[in-house]
Amino acid sequence: MSGKRGNGEGSIYPVRDKNGRVKGYRGSYWVHTADGPKRRYISGRRREDVRDELANALSDRLGGLVFDAGAMTVGDYLDRWMKDVEGTVRESTHQRYGYAVGPHLKPALGKIKLKDLGPAQVRWFYRDRLDSGLAPASVHKLHVVLHKALKAAVADGSIPRNVTAGIKLPKLSREEIDPLSREESRCLLEAARGERLEALYVLALHTGMRQGEILALKWDNVDLEAGTLRVRRTLTKTGKVYAIGEPKTRNSRRVIRLTAAAVGALRTHLSRQLEEMERMGSLYQPGGLVFATEAGTIINPSNLRNRSLKPLLKAAGLRPVRFHDLRHTCATLLLSKNVNPKIVSEMLGHASVSITLDVYSHLMPDMQEKAAKALGEALG
Repeated sequence: MSGKRGNGEGSIYPVRDKNGRVKGYRGSYWVHTADGPKRRYISGRRREDVRDELANALSDRLGGLVFDAGAMTVGDYLDRWMKDVEGTVRESTHQRYGYAVGPHLKPALGKIKLKDLGPAQVRWFYRDRLDSGLAPASVHKLHVVLHKALKAAVADGSIPRNVTAGIKLPKLSREEIDPLSREESRCLLEAARGERLEALYVLALHTGMRQGEILALKWDNVDLEAGTLRVRRTLTKTGKVYAIGEPKTRNSRRVIRLTAAAVGALRTHLSRQLEEMERMGSLYQPGGLVFATEAGTIINPSNLRNRSLKPLLKAAGLRPVRFHDLRHTCATLLLSKNVNPKIVSEMLGHASVSITLDVYSHLMPDMQEKAAKALGEALG
């Protein structure tokens, strides 16, 4: 028999089989939850094991670390988490969370009790998504959302640990990159000469800006006299509606120095735009956009690709490429000219130079040869 303990201290007692023999031990203690005091139990084959676990539980209770998810399911918690983070992240980010939670996380894991969710179930979920045809990159995105939600559950004190931590994720295949060569880039710019959006393609190839950054660029962030522009906005999409929002990361906010060709193209574009505004009169919707429709509104990215880029590529006799490949073209041309990767990384708005090197180094097999030659000259 265990000695008498103070109220809430916990107790240990033997568990007997039908013949009265001791087959294990059970400890119990009380915790205070939002629903009032509740009894918790710890079981084990040896008294010493139960005693140690009970001591840890009481220590956690004393320190305020009481993990009580109760009967809450993973689905219930994900619903609550989605409401909690609404307004704390960009609307497009919240929408992406919803794409992960609704069609994937809740149907597969939603009925499991939050406190019972384990690494094995998460691993099964990732494997099941892959087997159903989901790309490894998409599974990584699901992992990011689940990890964030469970991290919040740990912070709330609902669970003791994040079971997604340390789980091995499927290997990501390298992004397919299809940049234009220097000659092909010149052909594209030649085909765009005199076109309404000529300056847009000059800017894309001369700065490596993302499509959303170019379409959200405003004149108040362009200094033609100084030859610089500031990236401060990007396009965001909610449902089928495009709007101008904040860049996703801190590094995306940057200052880019313009080439003389880019400054010249922008000056010509501004003159053409002022003529359009005068011609449209009251029908023009002034929003300060550098690149806008003839009515002054946001250019739909899909229209830009299908009604502008594709015809230009065809006119230039070039293969079909994505608009994003113009960004890759800028990066590869700079690196092929031995521009410091750190400068290229800052220009592109990458989070770190390691991302730049990881994405583009395989496209320049002569980089190691040049490095070896430089080292030989330095030490020779």
